[in-house]
Amino acid sequence: MEATDYESKIKQLEKTVRILKKKLGRSEADREQMETAGELRELVLKGVIRDLEESQNTLEKRGQELESALANLKSLQVKLVESEKMSALGVLVAGIAHEINNPVNFIYGNLDHAYGYIQDLLKLIKIYQHYYPQPIPEIQEEIENIELDYIQEDAQRLFQSMNMGAERIHQIVRSLRTFSRLDESEFKSADIHAGIDSTLVILNNRLQPNPQNYQGVKLIKNYGQLPLVECYPGQLNQVFMNILSNAIDALEEGLKKNKIQQLNKSSFPSIHIETEVINQEWIRIIITDNGCGIEQKVQKKLFDPFFTTKDVGKGTGLGLSVSYQIIVDLHGGKLKCNSSPEIGTKFVITVPIKQKTYT
Repeated sequence: MEATDYESKIKQLEKTVRILKKKLGRSEADREQMETAGELRELVLKGVIRDLEESQNTLEKRGQELESALANLKSLQVKLVESEKMSALGVLVAGIAHEINNPVNFIYGNLDHAYGYIQDLLKLIKIYQHYYPQPIPEIQEEIENIELDYIQEDAQRLFQSMNMGAERIHQIVRSLRTFSRLDESEFKSADIHAGIDSTLVILNNRLQPNPQNYQGVKLIKNYGQLPLVECYPGQLNQVFMNILSNAIDALEEGLKKNKIQQLNKSSFPSIHIETEVINQEWIRIIITDNGCGIEQKVQKKLFDPFFTTKDVGKGTGLGLSVSYQIIVDLHGGKLKCNSSPEIGTKFVITVPIKQKTYT
């Protein structure tokens, strides 16, 4: 091979090497650029992901705040609705008690005078009969017509009955006044038994025999020796009203479904109210009925606002929810329900005897 061709090939190879080196350099630069761009993209992507996570956390927190606010609004609505309802009932009951009390006092105050007048007249008749044992035929006929002997005998029983009736109305009026103490805004020492009894007076008509329940509701009271309890008396009366009303509803429903057989005396529709002192700090009130009972899945929702198993128009789903708030939130107590379908339901109310200072 000639020297000229050899040199030409060497130069060509050198040129090729230079070109390859340049290409290699550019490739390395491109690779470094791509790595840098990739790192930037990764940083940007991480930043976007971090921002999204923060936004999601913020949204979740905001959602929880909104849910809490909605729950508070519902709770406030429940309290306002029930408070307005019970306040109106309290005003109505207090007004009725006042209107009844005035004429009853008039009657009650005059019964003694009327009894005295009747006794004076009967005494006078006896004197006439002593000195004129043989009256003229017209008088004798009238004595027989009006049955004077029976009038003299029955007058005592008549006035005793009237006095008992007037005293009963007085008791009812006192119970109505006790129940209507719904506007009391401070804790005070109260007689729990008086509150329960006043509530039973309001519900007395529903406990009496009727075409659907010809035996009525048997009421069993087993009261313990309770001390005066610091509480909102009117609010507790509201709880008693809600639970006892529900018990009567359950008994009526049980009768409709023939789950309570009145042929057996032990199965007569009944409500049992028991009170007891647990210790020096707590008392317990137990209200039990032998109605249709409550299913387990329903018991879990029993104290939820607006939850009801009653037909439309017969229940708002507020009574037990408000009762729970009154016992637990307002009095620092406990309210529990134990029930079995077709056997009955027991509500257990536990409240402190002395209240802690609330701020």
